[in-house]
Amino acid sequence: MLAVVTTTAPWSAAAEVAVALAARTGGELTGCRIDPEWRELDAAESMSIPVLGSGAWDDGAQQRDDCAFTEFARERGVEDAAWCTAQAGIAQTLRQLGAWHDLAVLERDMVTPERVPDVLGEAMLGCGVPCLLLPDGRRLPSWPFARVVIGWNGSMEAIRALHAARGLLMAADAVHVLDGAVVEDEVGRGLPRFDPCRYLARHGITASRSRVSTDVGSAGEVLLDASVRLHADLLVMGAYGRSHLRERVVGGASRYVLEHAEIPLLMRH
Repeated sequence: MLAVVTTTAPWSAAAEVAVALAARTGGELTGCRIDPEWRELDAAESMSIPVLGSGAWDDGAQQRDDCAFTEFARERGVEDAAWCTAQAGIAQTLRQLGAWHDLAVLERDMVTPERVPDVLGEAMLGCGVPCLLLPDGRRLPSWPFARVVIGWNGSMEAIRALHAARGLLMAADAVHVLDGAVVEDEVGRGLPRFDPCRYLARHGITASRSRVSTDVGSAGEVLLDASVRLHADLLVMGAYGRSHLRERVVGGASRYVLEHAEIPLLMRH
């Protein structure tokens, strides 16, 4: 598990939540702090800036953070914890670290609001692992997540997100599938259908389901409105985007939810 933290004294929400998750699952944990000067840059921008030599880093501060993080994790039941720092953009850092982690915990306010869809969205589309995005790094969410809404449209991204969230769903008190999947479509014709509620039931998770009818332009708003109505403290959904030259651009419902969600999101491309 990977926690991309914004502050180390005190530890920001990503560290707190990731440590709690790792302690619950008995997993390994890596904490990472990205140089603030690089956080606002998308992949193309960060590739154009030369990396400074190791002398630009405060090695003493890094060692202190390393010791502090491992002690912080150990006190909360995580025996295998490591620390690293990055002098690269968020997308590049997550793509690198995602190769050997199975979940990344991020804070939305690690970038300015207007850069969230482009910088964090690009990182989530390209990292290859599910991302748990916390809405405000200064406020801890409830844990474990008690009421979870799943935004379902039948896509491969939605299936991956559901599969990635299974451990969190098993600890929840209530799970609701907001089903906006098209019953028949040209792309999926002739292929086996995936039933999210049946999948969850096979893993001991009882879920309720309601159908919604919406278009692409309003899907994000519908998801967030339903999450508020159902008092959800976590929204699970696929992350959707498109490639644009060397960049990955998040769009549609994903962009709206990234910009406006006030609860944690678990997203998977």
